[in-house]
Amino acid sequence: MLQFLKKNAALIWAKKHIKQSKVYKENAEILQEKLLLDLVKTAEKTLFGMHHHFSEIKSVKDFQEKVKISDYEDLKPYIEKVKHGDRNILWSATPEYFAKTSGTTSGTKYIPISKEGMPYQIAGAQSAIFHYIAQKNNADFVNGKMIFLQGSPELQDINGIKTGRLSGIVAHHIPNYLQKNRLPSLETNLIEDWETKVDKIVEETERENMTLISGIPPWLIMYFEKLIERNRKKIKDLFPNLQLIITGGVNYEPYREKMEELLGGKVDIIQTFPASEGFFAFQDDFEKEGLLLLTNHGIFYEFVPLESYGKPDAKRLTLKEVELNKDYAMILTTNSGLWAYSIGDVVRFISKNPHRILVSGRTKHFTSAFGEHVIAFEVEEAMKATVEKFPAQITEFHLAPQVIVDAGLPYHEWFIEFEKDPKNLEDFRKNLDLEMRKRNTYYDDLISGNILQPLVISKLHKNAFQEYAKLEGKLGGQNKIPRLANDRKIAEKLEKFKI
Repeated sequence: MLQFLKKNAALIWAKKHIKQSKVYKENAEILQEKLLLDLVKTAEKTLFGMHHHFSEIKSVKDFQEKVKISDYEDLKPYIEKVKHGDRNILWSATPEYFAKTSGTTSGTKYIPISKEGMPYQIAGAQSAIFHYIAQKNNADFVNGKMIFLQGSPELQDINGIKTGRLSGIVAHHIPNYLQKNRLPSLETNLIEDWETKVDKIVEETERENMTLISGIPPWLIMYFEKLIERNRKKIKDLFPNLQLIITGGVNYEPYREKMEELLGGKVDIIQTFPASEGFFAFQDDFEKEGLLLLTNHGIFYEFVPLESYGKPDAKRLTLKEVELNKDYAMILTTNSGLWAYSIGDVVRFISKNPHRILVSGRTKHFTSAFGEHVIAFEVEEAMKATVEKFPAQITEFHLAPQVIVDAGLPYHEWFIEFEKDPKNLEDFRKNLDLEMRKRNTYYDDLISGNILQPLVISKLHKNAFQEYAKLEGKLGGQNKIPRLANDRKIAEKLEKFKI
């Protein structure tokens, strides 16, 4: 009886939520400008607000003139003041949390999360689940066990501000109605070593009625492989009631075939777009591609055409000005005190009614040693098309330019860890190169003009990327290995894993 009531309550909440969400979906463009002016007004008397004359800002244009696009290095002096105990710096109140993230040039970043911003981190995930329940008209999974593969919930204190990884912070805000069904145990969640932690999670979950599993694809795969190794069963045989997987952090598509093989049966997938800076989007229709941009969650968005990103005169577009199927660097202004902040993600809109996006790459993760500017979306789509044509499975890959060669022309080198090798690697390589040429005209010109030779594949041994991540201290949590680089720093370390 209790299970029936819980399931029915979830269905009622979901349908009510969908009805309420129509307002912001239909009025997103108007509400975004109002949101910006509200954020500016709230922070008018902060140090940042006074430095940038917030009291004079009356429009989006005013804001863009007075507040230039920033990155972490630009905001770091303000964040350091907050860390040292100064108040009223970036936002009108002290941050409730600092989310620690790893940066390539800045070292560890401390992203502020305000009391106003934290609820939206949870609301984004809840909205994703409610949209799924309403579409499916089924909430059976709420009566089973749920697991969230995440970082340690143990937090440090920096002058009264709780500090830790985002996933660990979120663990303290899981709604009460999910707590009884939630795994792993707190003791297991506190384990720092990722491999030890996953082994313990396997022990705790392998005999449970798992119905929902959440995590980023590489670590879901690691968890599933350990389960299969111990039990000699595919995941759906081990968890016959597993209904839903929620994933995010990286594009799911390159992992889809591998995941389907490990699952061994039908499981619904919802993709999300969370970050320490905010929960931006989720797949509101699990049967279609595209993520619904959350325009009423305390974040004002701007978009810079990728081809002009980084230039002094780059135009900043609002939601009503973007075009479909163009790549934009996403710029954020948030209710946690980030102002015109470049998060480093590149998105493209596939719908404006409602506003749905694809995450197409990173502003700093690209390959353009020869002017080709290859982005993640292109390599992932090329790989997907090639894998579909050949009976192969990919665990992970990394692309780097090889500029200096002993003989012949330079080339793009693809480091690929195959789960299942193609029958003919040379045919696979030729097709992958052809798919890349279809997707990037600059790359095609370089090949046809004999500036580059066709791409080269370097096969890596099994678990190569896991071993690399372990050596770099980046195994587990929200750590992700870039699929693209404009240098050979990662490539040089992957050399030792070549077959």
